[in-house]
Amino acid sequence: MVNGWQYGQGARLGCLEQSMTGAPTPAAGIADPQGIALYHAHIYYDPASTRHQAAALREQLAMAFPDARLGNWHDQPVGPHTQAMYQVVFQPERLAAILPWLMLNRQGLAVLIHPETGNDYADHLRHAAWLGAVLAIKAEVLSGAR
Repeated sequence: MVNGWQYGQGARLGCLEQSMTGAPTPAAGIADPQGIALYHAHIYYDPASTRHQAAALREQLAMAFPDARLGNWHDQPVGPHTQAMYQVVFQPERLAAILPWLMLNRQGLAVLIHPETGNDYADHLRHAAWLGAVLAIKAEVLSGAR
């Protein structure tokens, strides 16, 4: 517990074992990144005070990454998200370009980036990265292994 916040354990990193050839092989519990189907970036905003920043960021994202899919505006909390947001969906090979771009251009907005592995709970709470403020997520509405 840090400053009243309870943090998850994050992704478990196991030890590497040596194969018969001497090359390291993943130990049990190591997830293969090839299992990531997509990435989601959730851009959070306040409809009354920062929606214009979110709109400018959305427009810039669309120009910089035309292959990314921009989701609907949600001015009210939806699903596990406790603040207004929109989602950006992109292919795994685009993470190396989109992540640093968001780091530098998020305009002070909070951003949650997570993989799409088929386990919503783990994707949003264990495998996620935050840019800016870390916001509350309603874990109880997420499906998947706890």
